[in-house]
Amino acid sequence: MASPHPPATSPQTAPPVVLERDEGVATVRLNRPEAMNALDTATKVALRDAVQEVSADPAVRCVVLTGSGRAFCVGQDLREHTRLLAEGSDALFRTVPEHYNPTALALATMAKPVIAAVNGVAAGAGAGFAFAADLRILAASAGFNLAFTGIALSADSGSSWWLPRLVGVARAKELLLMPRTVGAEEALALGLATEVVPDADFPGRVAELAARLAAGPTVAYGAVRRAVAFSATHDLEASLAHEGELMALTGATADHQAAVTAFLTKQPPQFRGR
Repeated sequence: MASPHPPATSPQTAPPVVLERDEGVATVRLNRPEAMNALDTATKVALRDAVQEVSADPAVRCVVLTGSGRAFCVGQDLREHTRLLAEGSDALFRTVPEHYNPTALALATMAKPVIAAVNGVAAGAGAGFAFAADLRILAASAGFNLAFTGIALSADSGSSWWLPRLVGVARAKELLLMPRTVGAEEALALGLATEVVPDADFPGRVAELAARLAAGPTVAYGAVRRAVAFSATHDLEASLAHEGELMALTGATADHQAAVTAFLTKQPPQFRGR
């Protein structure tokens, strides 16, 4: 939820979240560039609804989460947050279960691959949402900041779940207890980033990866997501059994049959996502 500093705001003239679809790729774009894509209530609702919508849409085979302008997302809009504190509003205590948790869960569990296209700083909940993705492609000017304790808050949006799995328990505690901006190259070295791309090449590289995943075996991708998540919290025996269930699921798909036929005929497979 936290942001490293309160962003400036101005009247909204465009929707706070833009959803675009193109050839099986859905791009969910935070669209408050003047506020560094800070999450006020309207933005949190729109983001949650957009992510849940593309999760449920069978025509969408890859999801890209990104931001407009020079930031990916700096987390909670602290201007709105300060106003709600002054009003004594209980909206502050409802926002995690009503907005942040459903968004993080949908990003992490939808049955299709998710790319976080981190175009700029990702702080607080913005970092948490990026960690929920399968791939985190960072522009060279981007970075992460686990800013929660900087404003005397604990972690949210899955940050406490993802960080130890990405960088280990000791480093996760360091980043959460002593927040700082982790630049793109350090993020790559730590395992927080999948790839770092020069700013000028960033849009093209994201589009290339998204198109590749959208043309792939979607059911198999979703099953891999489920298998990895399951194995993170279960023992070997249970994980092997779960893998068997998912192998039966994917083995019955048209994409698997097409891939086997393509292999036998020495042709490239054409996946339909089913």
